[in-house]
Amino acid sequence: MFSIKEVIKLALETIELEAKSVVKLTEYINDSFAKAVHVIHESKGRVVVSGIGKSAVIAQKIVATFNSTGTPALFMHAADAIHGDLGMIQPDDTVIIISKSGESPEIKVLIPFIKDMKNPIIAICGNGQSYLATHADIFVDSTVEKEACPNNLAPTTSTTAQLVMGDALAVCLLSLKGFSSQDFARYHPGGALGKKLYLRVSDLSKQNEKPEVKIISTIKEVIYEISSKRLGATAVLDENNKLCGIITDGDIRRMLEKHENFAGLQAKDILTANPKTIDDNELAVEALEQMRTYDITQLVVTKEGNYSGMVHLHDLLREGLI
Repeated sequence: MFSIKEVIKLALETIELEAKSVVKLTEYINDSFAKAVHVIHESKGRVVVSGIGKSAVIAQKIVATFNSTGTPALFMHAADAIHGDLGMIQPDDTVIIISKSGESPEIKVLIPFIKDMKNPIIAICGNGQSYLATHADIFVDSTVEKEACPNNLAPTTSTTAQLVMGDALAVCLLSLKGFSSQDFARYHPGGALGKKLYLRVSDLSKQNEKPEVKIISTIKEVIYEISSKRLGATAVLDENNKLCGIITDGDIRRMLEKHENFAGLQAKDILTANPKTIDDNELAVEALEQMRTYDITQLVVTKEGNYSGMVHLHDLLREGLI
């Protein structure tokens, strides 16, 4: 049975070996790689990514990355391709085939059919002398010296290298396309990731009550407003309905510590002037950043300079932004 030290040692060796292999990939970023990027970028069709075994799993991830960064792609399993799925490939498509050895029987059968269809073939392969590498139109080298597997058998380092090369292609393509954070948000509308890129302060504040009191409001009125609107604070407006301050539940506690009798006090006596504000058109993540910066739990929301409502830390928690 392995000891804890032995397990840690083996894990560190695995990470170190894979890291070195990834760094070595820089030697393979050459004219051939650039040509692959150019062919995909200029293509009027999609990218069809294929592989067999573990390489097929990597192919699926690369397809997902392409699709999410503006390069339309689909996955075609090499074994299924020769049993009918070749119909997935359209005339303007570019085909990427991923393999460590480049000698898998399914791939050897597949390549001639794709070449007959006149689609360009890009090989991401760990053997430059293989059937795949020598018959592809473009060879992207993903050679590794050794698998992280102690027996040098299980695809580990090699699949990491394939994945990194796929990421490198995707990043180059999204840069060439001018793919922006707004584009990314359009393709990722669900989950916290998408919300960070499109959810605005107004989307949150409009769901809340709009607590407000006048500068001459009594402390009783202030406490009622804070309690009933459930945001832990209220805005204070002057006689012209302009924002002049904020009163938080913390301000109420501090007032109680200082005054035994607050019957004669008004909102203007305990407010905090110049409260932190945020425009309702700002992204919700900007509200989160301000709350973290100033160590506060709510922000006054303004629209065209006028008081519009409040956004609370709980709103951001509820949307999964934290």
